[in-house]
Amino acid sequence: MREHELYVKYTRVWIPDPEEVWKPAEIIKDYKEGDTVLHLKLEDESTLEYSIGPKDHALPFLRNPDILVGENDLTALSYLHEPAVLHNLKVRFLESNHIYTYCGIVLVAINPYEQLQIYGEEVINAYSGQNMGDMDPHIFAVAEEAYKQMARDEKNQSIIVSGESGAGKTVSAKYAMRFFATVGGSANDTSVEEKVLASSPIMEAIGNAKTTRNDNSSRFGKYIQIGFDRRYHIIGANMRTYLLEKSRVVFQAEEERNYHIFYQLCASSSLPEFKDLTLTSAEDFTYTSLGENIFIEGVNDAEDLVKTKEALTMLGVKEIHQVSIFKVIASILHLGNVGIVSERDGESCHINRDDTHLHHFCRLLGIEQEQMEHWLCRRKLVTTAETYVKNVSYAQAVNARDALAKHIYAHLFDWIVEHINKALHTSTKQHSFIGVLDIYGFETFEINSFEQFCINYANEKLQQQFNSHVFKLEQEEYMKEQIPWTLIDFYDNQPCIDLIEAKLGILDLLDEECKVPKGTDQNWAQKLYSKHSKSGHFEKPRMSNRSFIVVHFADKVEYQCDGFLEKNRDTVYEEQINILKASQFQLVADLFNDGKDAGPPSATSKTSKINVRAAKPAPKGHNREHRKTVGTQFRNSLHLLMDTLNATTPHYVRCIKPNDFKESFVFDSRRAVQQLRACGVLETIRISAAGYPSRWTYPDFFSRYRVLMTKKDMTIGDKKQVCKNLLETLIKDPDKFQFGKTKIFFRAGQVAYLEKLRADKFRFACINIQKTVRGWLQRIRYRKIRKSAITLQRYGRGYLARRYAEMLRLTRAALICQKQYRMVRVRREYLRTRRAVITIQAFARGMFIRRLYQEFLLHHKAMIIQKTIRGWLVRKKYLRARYAAIVIQCFYRRVRAKRQLKQLKIEARSAEHLKNLSVGMENKIVQLQKKMDNQSKEYKTQNEQLVVTNTALGSEVTKLQKEVETLRSRQTAGTQVTSLQEELEKLRAELQEANAQKKQIEEEFSNEKQGLEQRVEELEKENSLLKKEKEEMNRRIQTSNQGQGGDVSQKEIRLQVELDEERQRYQNLVKEYSRLEQRYENLQEDMSSTKFHPGHRRNHSNQSSLGSDSNYPSINMSEAGDTDDTIQQVEEMGIEKAAMDLSVFMKLQKRVRELEQERKRLQTNLEKVEELSKHKGNEPKSSTSEDDINADLAYNSLKRQELETENKKLKNDLNELRKAVADKASDNNSSNELQEGYNLLLNQLKAANEELDVRKEEVLMLKTQIVNSTRQSENINHIDSNDGSEWTDNKKPVDSEDTVDAPDLKKLLEAQLQTQSRQHKDELEALHTQIELLKDNLEKKQEMLDHFSTLSPEALVEFSVQQEITRLTNENLDLKELVEKLEKNEKKLKKQLRIYMKKVQELEVSQATKSRPELTRQVTVQRKEKDFEGMLEYYKDDEALLVKTLITDMKPNAVSATVPCLPAYILFMCIRHADYINDDQKVHSLLTANINAIKKVLKRNNDDFEMTSFWLANTSRLLHCLKQYSGDEAFMTQNTAKQNEHCLKNFDLAEYRQVLSDLSIQIYQQLVRVAEGIMQPMIVSAMLESESIPSLAGVKPMGYRNRSSSLDCESGGPVGYTLQALIKQLGQFYTIMADHGLDPEISQQVVRQLFYSINAVTLNNLLLRKDVCSWSTGMQLRYNISQLEEWLRGKNLHQSGAVATIEPVIQAAQLLQVKKKTSQDAEAICSLCTALSLQQIVKILNLYTPLNEFEERVTVSFIREIQNRLQDRIENNQLLVDTKYTFPVLFPYTPSALSLETVHIPASLSLDFLTRV
Repeated sequence: MREHELYVKYTRVWIPDPEEVWKPAEIIKDYKEGDTVLHLKLEDESTLEYSIGPKDHALPFLRNPDILVGENDLTALSYLHEPAVLHNLKVRFLESNHIYTYCGIVLVAINPYEQLQIYGEEVINAYSGQNMGDMDPHIFAVAEEAYKQMARDEKNQSIIVSGESGAGKTVSAKYAMRFFATVGGSANDTSVEEKVLASSPIMEAIGNAKTTRNDNSSRFGKYIQIGFDRRYHIIGANMRTYLLEKSRVVFQAEEERNYHIFYQLCASSSLPEFKDLTLTSAEDFTYTSLGENIFIEGVNDAEDLVKTKEALTMLGVKEIHQVSIFKVIASILHLGNVGIVSERDGESCHINRDDTHLHHFCRLLGIEQEQMEHWLCRRKLVTTAETYVKNVSYAQAVNARDALAKHIYAHLFDWIVEHINKALHTSTKQHSFIGVLDIYGFETFEINSFEQFCINYANEKLQQQFNSHVFKLEQEEYMKEQIPWTLIDFYDNQPCIDLIEAKLGILDLLDEECKVPKGTDQNWAQKLYSKHSKSGHFEKPRMSNRSFIVVHFADKVEYQCDGFLEKNRDTVYEEQINILKASQFQLVADLFNDGKDAGPPSATSKTSKINVRAAKPAPKGHNREHRKTVGTQFRNSLHLLMDTLNATTPHYVRCIKPNDFKESFVFDSRRAVQQLRACGVLETIRISAAGYPSRWTYPDFFSRYRVLMTKKDMTIGDKKQVCKNLLETLIKDPDKFQFGKTKIFFRAGQVAYLEKLRADKFRFACINIQKTVRGWLQRIRYRKIRKSAITLQRYGRGYLARRYAEMLRLTRAALICQKQYRMVRVRREYLRTRRAVITIQAFARGMFIRRLYQEFLLHHKAMIIQKTIRGWLVRKKYLRARYAAIVIQCFYRRVRAKRQLKQLKIEARSAEHLKNLSVGMENKIVQLQKKMDNQSKEYKTQNEQLVVTNTALGSEVTKLQKEVETLRSRQTAGTQVTSLQEELEKLRAELQEANAQKKQIEEEFSNEKQGLEQRVEELEKENSLLKKEKEEMNRRIQTSNQGQGGDVSQKEIRLQVELDEERQRYQNLVKEYSRLEQRYENLQEDMSSTKFHPGHRRNHSNQSSLGSDSNYPSINMSEAGDTDDTIQQVEEMGIEKAAMDLSVFMKLQKRVRELEQERKRLQTNLEKVEELSKHKGNEPKSSTSEDDINADLAYNSLKRQELETENKKLKNDLNELRKAVADKASDNNSSNELQEGYNLLLNQLKAANEELDVRKEEVLMLKTQIVNSTRQSENINHIDSNDGSEWTDNKKPVDSEDTVDAPDLKKLLEAQLQTQSRQHKDELEALHTQIELLKDNLEKKQEMLDHFSTLSPEALVEFSVQQEITRLTNENLDLKELVEKLEKNEKKLKKQLRIYMKKVQELEVSQATKSRPELTRQVTVQRKEKDFEGMLEYYKDDEALLVKTLITDMKPNAVSATVPCLPAYILFMCIRHADYINDDQKVHSLLTANINAIKKVLKRNNDDFEMTSFWLANTSRLLHCLKQYSGDEAFMTQNTAKQNEHCLKNFDLAEYRQVLSDLSIQIYQQLVRVAEGIMQPMIVSAMLESESIPSLAGVKPMGYRNRSSSLDCESGGPVGYTLQALIKQLGQFYTIMADHGLDPEISQQVVRQLFYSINAVTLNNLLLRKDVCSWSTGMQLRYNISQLEEWLRGKNLHQSGAVATIEPVIQAAQLLQVKKKTSQDAEAICSLCTALSLQQIVKILNLYTPLNEFEERVTVSFIREIQNRLQDRIENNQLLVDTKYTFPVLFPYTPSALSLETVHIPASLSLDFLTRV
């Protein structure tokens, strides 16, 4: 394809621009060969006709595709020319903030004028070991490439850093040296790398200064050689300097400064150690104030001086030498202020005698002031005949003074450099070195002098070396790929170099003119004009005869001849030098000594002084020393430098200054182009473009351009042949490409042509897709429109039809409405009239009736008012009298209560009282137990008596029945039957009346029950309200507690005081309870005596009551136990918590008294009934039928059931109320004291409820007895009445008693119901009072809080301290009592143990005497069991063999088939035996030997994962065994009884446990380090480079990446790892750890650490590689992470926290895949990337690279929006993840279930010397 065919419509080009250098444009009309105008459209949409022709312009440069813009390597651009290079650098610098870019072998570094976080140690670790093209461009990549080639090729390397002043040369060189110091640190502790880095602040202080272009500009060139040994560790360094700018010492331009060291000393002049220098502010000295700006923004000179002194100290400069250096520097400042006064004749001058600065100058240098004053204004002229002393003019004296200052500073500079080299020198043999050359770049100013000439001369030499090296590399590349090549024409600047350094060149003529006594700059210029006017690199300016122009490789430079000779001579008066040589200070004399170059300063300072002063041949020596001019010296040193560089492999760093205003990230295209031309970058591009700049490997080319291939080509298996066929088809010119062995080489522009074809192919495919999709969409749209039209027509026609039908219906409806309306109107009129008539009648009748009713109502109201007033007056009088009586009673009771309370307090304080009380309670329990036994016996005898009496009564009944039958047979049947029938009817009637009354009573009871239930509901509601109030009070208490820290303690103190007062009250209640209990027992005995009285005839009820009564002893015992437990709880929990329940106990005690009274009343009724039965017992009785007996039993059981159900209901009500109180207490979580008080209250309520149940059962028994007695009396009376009628002649029926018995029964039932209702009421009142007490308690607490808030802080503190002392005293006493009790118990147990031991021994002896043969066999069996007690015995001499066998020579596979961690168990069993025999030396020796042996084994196998894992498992198991069998209860919770027997008996090995814990941590760290070392080379390849999803990743044109020169050719390039290999390696690690028995928790921590390493390495590489920041890589990465997560789930490790460690990589993969255009996308990214820092997010977005033209780049505005959204996020500003971070390891205690006696030792271990014990 011809070149002009590329200039078609829509092609983008570059055209020149005076401001931007180059600006983009687009062709709007195809160009045809021969056209003189090219029609263009600019970016502002304006058109331009660009002239083309031989006289105007050539065809403009073509622009690269957007996909190539922003490439890491400029040689990857398809079109290689100046605008493409400039645009690529600008885009990377401004949009992506990338300051480094490759240009072939050159690293282009643009100064950002901002501190970037890309130079940390983690970045160094990321670049270490990587190929140069694998990572993003960086100075560390160049340094790593040099270090790697030095180690691989064993050849010295050089890094050449060049650029303008302010371009960042010094910083780049410093970072390169930092990389070498970090990567190649010294093998021993000599800190050579620290010394190398320490030289930087010293050289910056004495060699750097502020210029208009740079605040820290290096004013000299330096070449630092860093030496390495055979293991490539730093062993030393050496520094060479070039062309120090001495003129800066005496002159600075505006806005510039002198060297930093001067300002550092002036800033620290106020310090005591610098008082002797007599310095002041830098503004006061001439040499530091010429620039009129002594400060640098952001720089603290005083702090920098501290760093300088620290660096000098580190490099071995003694303190006395440092003081001398500072004196010399200060003396130069004083010298500049020496006042030289001109005489009137103008030919001479003088210095005032009292010049203080001259005095300070001489004092600081240790020289004679008179001599220096004399020779500053005079000079000596020596001829062959005589010597003259001549006065000099003012100008000459000033020049001589300045020359002396420059000379002193130059010698001091050389002396410091010499001492730095001595400090960095090493005696070890140097194997190789890497040199870092930091030298000035090409310079051109408005006025260029001798310094610029030397600088540009050096750059010419360096450019020549650079050009030849680039050409050489290109030649080697073509030869390796076996490509035919022709000689590439490149710029050779040898003619320019010859112009400068050849014979009769510029430097030669300059030296010749310097030798002429009367030589001048003008004469030298004329010689140049005459000698070199015909040279193509030399020109004479038209308007000047004192300057010349040299055509350098970068630009033309005009040099002013003024000052060339003076600067080249560097003349200093001999007399002044002699004075300095005679200094009394050794260092000053050494600076100017003749033999200073021969070696270090000699110790014979006095001899040297004498020689200098007396020797006349001194001028000759001085002339010999200065015979070489500055130009000659510089030329020789430059030749030496070039020889060194040519002997090494060079690496180039070109620093670019983006603007002259030092503004961060501002790019001036004109300045950048000037520097690109000057530094040789464009020359590199030109050389590359002359050959084949674009290089593709065959697989990459196939993957990228397979869309251009046919199906037939795709079927060919050889990709190389497919690529050849495709290129021969697409590119007709065979010279445009070449096929190498591994790569395809393209001429410039061919890749862009292929990209155009590829884009056209995609565009055609897209058009077809769009055409098809749009047609499909239009067809769908047409169908929708047609369907809609049909639907609209159908609905429209339907709508019209419906409207017509609606009209017909409305017409018909109107007629109907009219008819109906007329009818309704007439009917309404009629009904209205009728209603009016009825209403009038009703109102009239009602009026008359209401009048009559009002009269009756008034009379009734009057009577009610009279009745109410009279009742109110009477009640008021009664209430007044009752209130007076109550007041009198209250006052009287209060007086008595106070007296009693005082007495009770006295009793409560005595401990003897409490002891007596507790002793009494114990005695009471014993007595109750005895009484229970006696009652059980009595119960048995009573049952026997009942059986006897029942049989007797049965016999009597049978006899009486027989007699009755005989009597009935004798009498007439008629009269008797009629009388009996009448009697029966009467009894039936009475029974019906009784049943009716019973029903009535039951109804009344149910009504009362409903009322009580309503009352309970009301109480529950009130309880809920109180609960809410309590919660509110709790919240207020919490707030008050928060506001007042000491209120809680004071509140507790006040509660303690109140509860102390109530304690005696509680004890009195206990006494009262015991008294009532005794009374109850007495009454119970009385009841038992009355129950078995001979007069009783009914037995069934008695038996039931006794049956219920038989449980009483146990119930009573439980009550006694509960009481005792309650007292114990009060003592244990504290009086404060029990005080809340006293009020409840008082209510319950009152209830007990009422039940006692009820029992007495029932007892009296029972006695009366029994007496009545006794009186009637003498009368004859008749037997009753069996049905009557069963009816009585049913009656009694029914009554008992009713009472039990009622009691259950009341119990439920009480339980609900108790539950509500418990809920209220549990809700108050803020006060623990209140919570515990509520809990204690519930316990005591439960005890009281049990007591009530007992009392209720007693009442129930008494009631059943009364009912039984009444029923018996009824039956007896009935029988008596019948008997009397039969046995006597009196036929009158006896009905009086029968008629009386039924009302008595009714009264009895009413009494029972009334007592039950009273019980209900009392219980409800008790609960109500309990709630009121809770309210009172809350109010009291609130009052206490209010009281505390009113106290002053001092009083509050004092009160709290007193209460705290009291509390601590009580607690101390309680603890003492508890200790005494425990001691007593211990003594008792010991005595019992001794007794049992004696009994056991006696028993064994007795058994031995009985059966000796059997005992013999038993003893052998027991001894056999004792032989296996889990211990191993060994001799002390076998300890070394034991350690050697178990540790030193142990292999993991030797014990793989046995118990995991077998060595640890064996070692612990040996330790157990040493503990068993109480041999502390043996324990210490064995443990120490084990630990040391494990350390040695691990050191010997420091890279063996299996061995490290094996000993980590055994060490941790040994640590667990020491804990498990230590005897500490904390470690024995999971032990078996046998394992507890195996605990250590004599020694506490806690210290050794700590040592083993530390050793385990060290082994764990080594295990992680070994695993990371194995995985490190696999991570990047497996996670980022391997294609887990085939054919997903696209390929972009590559530049320097994977060049053959940057790879190790011998190993065949980098080894590629797949994700499966990485997962397999992880599986091997986990399997090894599991096989060795490592604790699962530790294995999980190891996996977590390894996943963190995967995350760190992957994310760091992602952040440093532009080629992997794409959508396809994000997809691949996400898939790889999912595979890792699947592996974790398969190994059940998803709970180990490993997934959380790779969360940053997951989010980075998601960030690569999400949309990045709108503000919604920005918000989504901010919410998504929580684990990534802002710098990491911005870095990934800047690195994001589209793989084809259809993807869009991330815009700068989008990145700015992300930064604005996340600017408030608090995070670490570190860009890269710390790969060396290690999570803290935790070794959880894991006891072993294995018993030591079951451990089997295999014979293969050869441990026969161990004996099982």
